[in-house]
Amino acid sequence: MLNAITAARRQVLLEMYLVESGQLTDRFIAALSAARSRGVRVCVLLDDFGCRRLNAQDRAHLQSYGVELSYHNPLRFGGKLRRNLYRDHRKLLIVDDTCAFVGGAGLTDAFDPEQHPQLYWHDVMVEIRGPLVADWQAVFIHNWTNWATDSVPPDIGSISTSGQQTGRVSLAGPYTHAMIKRSLLQQISRARGRIWLATGYFVPSWKLRRRLARAARRGIDVRLLLPGPHTDHPAIRHAGRRFYQGLLRSGVHIFEYQPRFQHSKVALIDSWVAVGSSNLDRWNLRWNLEANQEIDAPDFAAETAEMFLRDFADSQEFHFASWGHRPWQARLAERFWGAVDRWVDRHSRR
Repeated sequence: MLNAITAARRQVLLEMYLVESGQLTDRFIAALSAARSRGVRVCVLLDDFGCRRLNAQDRAHLQSYGVELSYHNPLRFGGKLRRNLYRDHRKLLIVDDTCAFVGGAGLTDAFDPEQHPQLYWHDVMVEIRGPLVADWQAVFIHNWTNWATDSVPPDIGSISTSGQQTGRVSLAGPYTHAMIKRSLLQQISRARGRIWLATGYFVPSWKLRRRLARAARRGIDVRLLLPGPHTDHPAIRHAGRRFYQGLLRSGVHIFEYQPRFQHSKVALIDSWVAVGSSNLDRWNLRWNLEANQEIDAPDFAAETAEMFLRDFADSQEFHFASWGHRPWQARLAERFWGAVDRWVDRHSRR
């Protein structure tokens, strides 16, 4: 991503949720500022809640170079507090008319292997070239025009019309149809061989649990790659673990990644792959703007399968026969945080 920004000649479009001041963000600020100094237009759209730890000095530095900086849904106190729940969880970088990057990583030191060689967050981004770059430009421009109302929208230039693989943009959010959820459920229902899913937060809907259980019972290889002891939200992990028993009983294989925080969001269903920002939890699909890149190509699926197999090897697998013997403290945490999850889910619907 940094190399792409360094090579930019016309425009750089960056849309991010989690951004914090630190050494990794400093590298991006330097690259964006240098691009602007070369005459490149640089538009940065940050979620107002996700970037709350980006300090005023870094914001001022970007603006001093002429970087156009805007914020999605600024937090408001008083009035309709419910509006604050709508967050932009997308992670998207588009450079010129050449390439786009989509995935689950943010701009914080937690993602930097140089600073945290043992515990950097485990995540995935995918680089896109070809005609789909225009679609990602359109996604960014649509959101930019809603929140940077005084700015001229970025433009879509001359995009390559040739590509080697088949794919499409998939979106979700309170202002759009739930393309991501619908696409995932359809692919699960059509699966013939495997359903391998990785997510950083696992609080699945009843509909998703039912589809996964049905697929496992009909002989599909269903595997979940979930966070282990390293996570930034232990409560969410406990709330999601209350669903393990029913899934394990149906034949779903559950793996918890051990070395670091498993934060990636990847789906591999037969030869179909989705990489992006959307986790398998109700909150993401109800309140957040999300964006995934779908790819339907056997060679890309084979690379993704190799990545999954490496991660499964670094994980602890749970089995139905032994899951019932877990410590009482774990059961208590699941029950407590499960109750909290149900309360939040019930009241957030109002």
